[in-house]
Amino acid sequence: MKPINIVPSQNKLGEGPLWSVKEQAIYWVDIDGKKIQRFYPETKKYEYFEMPVKVCLMAFRKKGGMICGTEDGFYFWDPVAQGMDFITHPEKGKKEARFNDGKVDRKGRLWAGTMTFKGATSALYRMNSDLSVNKMISEITISNGIGWSPDNHIMYYVDSLRYVIYAFNYDLATGTISNQRPFVQMDSDFGIPDGLTVDSEGYLWCAIFGGWKIMRYDPSGNIAAEIQMPVSQPSSCTFGGKELDELYITSISEGLTEEDKVKEPMAGDLFMVKTDVKGLPEPDFAG
Repeated sequence: MKPINIVPSQNKLGEGPLWSVKEQAIYWVDIDGKKIQRFYPETKKYEYFEMPVKVCLMAFRKKGGMICGTEDGFYFWDPVAQGMDFITHPEKGKKEARFNDGKVDRKGRLWAGTMTFKGATSALYRMNSDLSVNKMISEITISNGIGWSPDNHIMYYVDSLRYVIYAFNYDLATGTISNQRPFVQMDSDFGIPDGLTVDSEGYLWCAIFGGWKIMRYDPSGNIAAEIQMPVSQPSSCTFGGKELDELYITSISEGLTEEDKVKEPMAGDLFMVKTDVKGLPEPDFAG
């Protein structure tokens, strides 16, 4: 499995890849570049939308448009009118905090977590279809990748600066979690676990920031495969393509020295890996 550079986007902080089955397009953000990007693999058309705030995560809505987690709370966004409507901010007034990653579960609830660069004061939130928000986990360092097993019995969740991917028992009907335990515990010299996705076979794919790689883990947490990347800071991944067998991978150039950038000129670009396994379509937010 060899990564192909498909968009030389040179993002500062490329994140949050999201495949649109309807449009056959990949969306992703450049958080610090304040833009949402869209690429159509079939026609090679690339475009971006300049945003008034840092957009950190996004999901499609059943009602149309998108919901976004940003540097100052949740917003609805209309890609056509390009207007943003504020919803709520569960950490209003907290300095240097912002949303970081999130996904929608198969009941249409949005799970999104926050981050700061110091301490363990962040949290994972669940936004319900009525737009109410519940705090689900506290004392997180950097809230990151999240996903669910195909049978909806397990939720996976990354706490980056603890170098851990947790597993929880998951109740799809109620949206509750229990029995938190480490699924994969990494050493700091391995790299930092970042964004993740779960494939149709129940295996988990995780970008390893600072580790030059994407890891695939089986449902028991054992390493099943490793993809070597041409960039040191891959940030997240998701499945797309007509058959959902293309793994799209975002990356980050921020924090690299000029010397580093000479060694990895593709830092910040969007990559794709053709796989022999299919992913699962991401659900739409029900609110």
